Amino acid sequence: MTRVAAIDCGTNSIRLLIADPDGHGGLIDVVRTLEVVRLGEGVDRTGQFSPGALDRTLAAVRAYAELCREHGAERIRFVATSATRDAANRAEFTDAVYAILGVPVEVIPGSEEAALSFSGALTALAASDHRTLKHLVVDLGGGSTELVLGSSTPESAYSMDVGCVRLAERNIVSDPPSESELAAIRSDVTAALDIATATVDLSQATEVIGVAGTVTTITAHALGLTSYDPVAINGSRLPLAAVLSSCEALTRMPRAERATLPYMHPGRVDVIASGAVIWATVLQRVADAAATAGHPLEWITTSEHDILDGLVLSIWNNTHDAPV
Repeated sequence: MTRVAAIDCGTNSIRLLIADPDGHGGLIDVVRTLEVVRLGEGVDRTGQFSPGALDRTLAAVRAYAELCREHGAERIRFVATSATRDAANRAEFTDAVYAILGVPVEVIPGSEEAALSFSGALTALAASDHRTLKHLVVDLGGGSTELVLGSSTPESAYSMDVGCVRLAERNIVSDPPSESELAAIRSDVTAALDIATATVDLSQATEVIGVAGTVTTITAHALGLTSYDPVAINGSRLPLAAVLSSCEALTRMPRAERATLPYMHPGRVDVIASGAVIWATVLQRVADAAATAGHPLEWITTSEHDILDGLVLSIWNNTHDAPV
């Protein structure tokens, strides 16, 4: 197997992973980096990418192309998710990326996004856990949130059009958010969950694994970290009550206080409150379903591994073959 690269372009951030195989079915990071470019800025309202968002994102793509060349990535897979699915002028973006990288942009559906996140998230767990637990992987992004249920492979999945950027732009104008604004976010998430649960039976989940920046930031808060530490965050298991408490605390903080948190990425300051409401609402819904099914949900796992890892694995496993 060869050195490969994966690029995930979401609503809030664009991320790059260049990796080597570890010889045991896993991967060794060569480069793992992130830029908050807010490609989806205003897309929920206008249905279009703004010129500024395109400029920021394409600048990051150029930097990533240089990293891929510098580190000798032999294959690249570039996927775009929620914001690009929604934008009417997506061709302007995808054509520009192709001109820079020489590989096509795959605008993947939510179901594929969920499956890739599932395979990536499970790399944080012991192999034995795959057989004994029914995992619900929740990928909480800027424009959408994916739910995928399964043991070693996905069995059901659903992509909800609720994400931290989308719902912050739609609902929040106050600092800190008002009770009515928080209620509006909960209402949006609850309505999405009502539809999602027709496809994904939350009562079957015996473990919840959260991925992506909102979840890892909330985990950093719950762990009381003095800086963002992916090693401490990855694979951590926290009591549900502690996670919900951190969600509540981040929701109530004014923006200036959130900005001083040592683990808070500057690009998440203005959307972490909406993300925290989404995460708390999803977790409470799963906990209620699990309790009704007779197996209370007590612990929440966080994985630093997600769709990027799933993309790399998909190239090595020949489920996708994208030469540079």
